[in-house]
Amino acid sequence: MSGPSLDPRLLDVLHQASSLELFQLSTLIERLLADPRRIIAVRKDMHLGQTVRFLDWRDGSLREGKVVALRDAQVTLQDLRERREWKLPYAAIEPPAPNAAARQAETAPAPTAPRPTRNDFRCGEKVAFEDKYLNTVVGTIIRINERTASIDPGDGTKWRVGFGLLRHVLDI
Repeated sequence: MSGPSLDPRLLDVLHQASSLELFQLSTLIERLLADPRRIIAVRKDMHLGQTVRFLDWRDGSLREGKVVALRDAQVTLQDLRERREWKLPYAAIEPPAPNAAARQAETAPAPTAPRPTRNDFRCGEKVAFEDKYLNTVVGTIIRINERTASIDPGDGTKWRVGFGLLRHVLDI
């Protein structure tokens, strides 16, 4: 790939290098990109649902995607144009601006309703919440704890969910 941002002299030197020299360079670059400090520098200002720019390795262009999952060494994005998921190393992400989350919160409209608390729920009520994969889970409250509610979705699993993440579901 010969992108417009590569120095032509560097490209010429790389073309003249032997395969062994290119392999050594590739190994060094992989080690540098896997450095936890570099990963943290990109990841510290990222959060789920945020829109970021990433490098499409197929053509070298920058694209936009929404953060779906954050892992130790890679991030999962949903491409906003093609709607497909990408699992990419953090090095492929354009670092978000520092405090981007705070700026997005400042520009976002104020919430219309306060977050639900423990007093808003009772055992036996049907509630819904989103799991870490952004799937909606519907279940019944089986226990009210100090900070969480125990939820039984009826599929053999049990969830402990903070009250702020729950919403009431009406039986129709």
